[in-house]
Amino acid sequence: MTEFDAKREERIRRLLEHLRNDTTDQFEGTVSFSPTEFTDAELAARERELIFARVPSIVAHSSEIPEPNDFITLQLPRNNAIVVRQPDGGIKAFVNQCRHRGALLEEAASGKCRLFSCGYHRWSYDTDGTLRTITRDNTFGDLDRSQFGLLELPAEERHGFIWVIDSVGAEIDVAAWLGPEMDEVLAGYKLDNLVSFRAEGFDEPCNWKLMQDAFLDGYHIQYAHPNTAGKIVHTNVYAFEDYGRHCRWLAPRKTIDRWIDEDPGDQSLAKHVTESHLLLPNSTLLRLPDNHFELLTFRPDPVDPGRCRMEMRVIVPRLEETSYDEETWNKRWQRNWQILLDVLHAEDFPLLRGSQRALASQDAGPMVFGRNEVANQVFHRETQRLLAADDAS
Repeated sequence: MTEFDAKREERIRRLLEHLRNDTTDQFEGTVSFSPTEFTDAELAARERELIFARVPSIVAHSSEIPEPNDFITLQLPRNNAIVVRQPDGGIKAFVNQCRHRGALLEEAASGKCRLFSCGYHRWSYDTDGTLRTITRDNTFGDLDRSQFGLLELPAEERHGFIWVIDSVGAEIDVAAWLGPEMDEVLAGYKLDNLVSFRAEGFDEPCNWKLMQDAFLDGYHIQYAHPNTAGKIVHTNVYAFEDYGRHCRWLAPRKTIDRWIDEDPGDQSLAKHVTESHLLLPNSTLLRLPDNHFELLTFRPDPVDPGRCRMEMRVIVPRLEETSYDEETWNKRWQRNWQILLDVLHAEDFPLLRGSQRALASQDAGPMVFGRNEVANQVFHRETQRLLAADDAS
């Protein structure tokens, strides 16, 4: 057993103690918060500027644009964006805007191209953002083309993910943002060797933090998911690690129950837990017992605090690195995708839509996170720190 695995097994045995004693890892105290955190337009604007315009967030798995000239387009909190794989294998991100008259340069959600061509006047740009063609340039007039390339957003590829800061001119350093603990954790997962089986986005009438909170919370499983996740995972039991900006926690699956009253000895119990991670500012990464991963990402709407974009991904071993034939491989991961749909869309989303409506009540009152809602407390503590950093500067 490696040192890293040994530490994980220690945490799993902490879970067994919690199950035996009806306890869980806890925060130091309860924390109150206001409905306006999810409804206030001024606060939402500050979040776009002080969080998403300053820190890296995940926008895709690397396998979603695997080849040179592959691209995706995105609506980020501040900018429409294009992310494109470069001829040398690197990635770049740009504001999705023609520099002539401001038309949306690329309307497709994804694709492959050797250049981006504007449908308005057919100005074109190389995939590195360089202005390539000004149509009828003999009549247009003098122009310094170097000043009218696409505007670049900071982007970096690390640990199998593409990270972007949603602000032209910012500087990106994903390793520094993750910090040594979470950077080491993600490196150990070798996510760059995996592939995104399926990725899909959904526009929801909920604040992004409201949705993020739901997927950091193991307190609601028994009550909101009695016939799905509640049959598989124990409620309100965690072994938790706080890394400052980020955190991770183990939750026991009910297959571990035989070891509550029986000593497991030195054998690994890894197949009996789900491992979750908050990757600030807006992603939850789940590691499942078969070592596939699920990534849930929540981006605020560019204007409305009561809306967000939720993206979900199932990230799995490549077909050629498994013992499955193609049909079995597809069926296996499609089943996991369907489980996500059944739990999130059929059960969580209706509750969250109702919560957003309730929070809009004029007399909605203060609320509280319990000591047991550890990841939620870290999430709100760290978003508040990012918002307060501007006041301290």
